[in-house]
Amino acid sequence: MKKILLIQTGGTIAMSAKGEGVELDPDAWAAHLTNQVPELNQIAEVETHPLFFEDSSDLNISHWRELALCIEENYPNYDGFVILHGTDTMAYTASALSFAFKNLSKPVIFTGSQVPLSSIRSDARRNLINAIEIATTHLKDVGICFNDKVYKGNRTTKLSIGDFDAFGSPNHSTLAEIGLDIEFNITTKNNTDGLEVIPEFSNEVFVLTVHPSLNTEFLNCLDLTKIKAVICRTFGSGNFPMKGEFNLLPFFEKCKDAGVIVVIISQADYDSVDLTKYPAGRAALKAGAISGADMTLEASLTKMMWLLANYDSKKEIETQYIKSLQGELAS
Repeated sequence: MKKILLIQTGGTIAMSAKGEGVELDPDAWAAHLTNQVPELNQIAEVETHPLFFEDSSDLNISHWRELALCIEENYPNYDGFVILHGTDTMAYTASALSFAFKNLSKPVIFTGSQVPLSSIRSDARRNLINAIEIATTHLKDVGICFNDKVYKGNRTTKLSIGDFDAFGSPNHSTLAEIGLDIEFNITTKNNTDGLEVIPEFSNEVFVLTVHPSLNTEFLNCLDLTKIKAVICRTFGSGNFPMKGEFNLLPFFEKCKDAGVIVVIISQADYDSVDLTKYPAGRAALKAGAISGADMTLEASLTKMMWLLANYDSKKEIETQYIKSLQGELAS
């Protein structure tokens, strides 16, 4: 049987109903896992590792590093890895790990639940069984397994708070669909080189969401000496205000003068930014901005955080950013 390491980081799947809501309860989770899902060991030889127990809203770059190093340390001893994680930032962590790993030749599968494992109508049991099974397959990628689907980690975003079908991959097909059989939609990669783990990230990034009547005076309060990149979530294909007091071009020019990278992505989930299509996009290009193409917010942010930590040259970071490094954007 395949050996799978089940890494617990927290999230709803590890919570129990207490008082007026739910809260993390590691001891209760361990008992429920043993009692409610004993069939996991019919799928694989599963060993559990409680790395940390956190609500995913509290996770940060230090947790991403710890998780990447945990997998690196255990990589020779297991055939695949399943990471139990809260849904709120699961797509961020999955995206981050996709950049931290080079030459990945084993499955690294994230899963969790919308309802705690301790609840009767929980989706945790199905997601966990599916994730363990996917971790025994030939998949060589970081994925998210949820509601009978497997998504490419750095192409995934959370779409629903309350539905069991919580995630989607707007600009990429699912890696697999789980029914009576598992139907894969992948081309198997042959990674002959050994795993390389580069788990460093920088948080010197600011995410700006454009909205009507955005007060640009607020942007003058930003200390650009402490920011290396701005991810700008614009309208449509890369549109933003260009007239009067709401004109964002002076801010982009200010960033350029300060050596701050400006990335344009879209608030729309589907399709790709095209900065050559409309006047605003073309003006942004002249002001030095680059396109995030069809990347999700999660991928565009974590990719930049990874590049900033591992490259010194602004030009090299921009060059690498517009490339597909781990299948995070359409090449």
